[in-house]
Amino acid sequence: MKEIKAFIRPERLNLVAKNLKKEQYCCFTVFQGEGVGDYTDPKTEFPSLNFPFLHNKVIKIEIVCNKDDVDKIINVIKTHARTGDKGDGLIYVSNVESKTRIRDGK
Repeated sequence: MKEIKAFIRPERLNLVAKNLKKEQYCCFTVFQGEGVGDYTDPKTEFPSLNFPFLHNKVIKIEIVCNKDDVDKIINVIKTHARTGDKGDGLIYVSNVESKTRIRDGK
């Protein structure tokens, strides 16, 4: 199994989520956060009460999937999260050693 973490622009979330569901990838987690890196978008940078520096809002999507689905999921995210501007985001893929459903322990 694999875990995909995608950091995207907030305004692209609905389009990415809609198309992941359309491709039968219904189950994922979404987090709202603030990112700081080499690039800050001059149109959206702002000071934060929580963080005393300039940064951008970011959405993180996490999906655990079968190894065979990784390329297709990445393609859906890249296609629908891309604006073509610097700061569109990043995608990471990691190995998942195991998973256990809390409800029944399986």
